[in-house]
Amino acid sequence: MIRKPIMGFLGVAVAAGLSLGTARAALSVGDHAPEFTAQAAVGGTQFTFTLSEALKKGPVVLYFYPKSFTQGCTAEAHNFAEATDRFKSMGATVIGMSNDDIDTQKKFSVLECRNKFAVAADQGAHVMKQYDALLRGKTDMADRISYVIAPDGKVIYAFASMSPDGHVENTLEAVQRWKASAHP
Repeated sequence: MIRKPIMGFLGVAVAAGLSLGTARAALSVGDHAPEFTAQAAVGGTQFTFTLSEALKKGPVVLYFYPKSFTQGCTAEAHNFAEATDRFKSMGATVIGMSNDDIDTQKKFSVLECRNKFAVAADQGAHVMKQYDALLRGKTDMADRISYVIAPDGKVIYAFASMSPDGHVENTLEAVQRWKASAHP
């Protein structure tokens, strides 16, 4: 079930980064998303994911999460798996990213992502550093941050919260708003 926002689209994005008790989204709405290429897996099959290539097909939902196979990250992956068909119906690609190695991501893509969407390995945290998405005080773990990146490479939505709740609903609504404004 998708929850209705209490405030407007931009207000939700801004409030998400400023709320007490939530993580701060490193990139703001309107920022250009850094280009990256990473090894990823979907359905246990490894491939190379390149942001610019994915953006040619439509918006990208990029979500960073701390560690595969942990309770919150597993719950978040299940939620994204359940919503993947809705994202795809609007032309959006979903990809999760953590500092786990590619072998771990291959297993996670099958067991927890349910063969529905890709997860990328960011060993060395290079992409996390580009997105300033490292967990405060940790150099090897991502913060829980979700972005929606429009095909022009601009961030159109950012949501940060260590709780896995809200990431899917909020990014799904952001993609719906993008689709409505891009294709009225």
